[in-house]
Amino acid sequence: MPPKPVHRSFVLFVLMALLGSAPGGLIAVSAQERGHEARKPPAPTSREQGVGGGHIPQRGPAPVRQAPTARPAAGRDQPGHPEAPHVHATNDQWVGHETGRNDPRYHLDHPWEHGRFTQPIGAQHIWRLRGGDRNRFSVGGFYFQVAAPDAAFVSDWLWNDDDIVLYADPDHDGWYLAYNTRLGTYVHVMYLGS
Repeated sequence: MPPKPVHRSFVLFVLMALLGSAPGGLIAVSAQERGHEARKPPAPTSREQGVGGGHIPQRGPAPVRQAPTARPAAGRDQPGHPEAPHVHATNDQWVGHETGRNDPRYHLDHPWEHGRFTQPIGAQHIWRLRGGDRNRFSVGGFYFQVAAPDAAFVSDWLWNDDDIVLYADPDHDGWYLAYNTRLGTYVHVMYLGS
């Protein structure tokens, strides 16, 4: 018995279904800008505990009005939360950013010595890590360095794949805050140039 003929409309339907089912479709490929990536679906992590999992804070932390008399100890603020500075997904509370302008750990004798980062920052601008380590990492051809006091907080960052969002640090001149969308943690970073 000879095989039945395949209708062109069926073949066209199958091709359209395959192209449409690709993550993000063809639109995501054309939407990329220098240093920006189309958003990928968040990996299931600690979102159930209210931290990370792809959540992006709508704004950075507010300036600290009155710093505590003693420096807060690093530790979990709630069960299931990281022992690192992090942001609560439920209310965008920046945990661990309460020491204010006089914190000697983030004092720089020459703030902005490499210039200011003039590319877009904030919740609408996701940057993909493109290699390096805490001493020098790349996003979109621009380089940053993690502050020495925050070095322990990036041990689980994926330096070739994590998405970060950069925010201005309202209290510490010369520093930005790099927020890891997968983990919900953040660190102070210095712009090194391009």
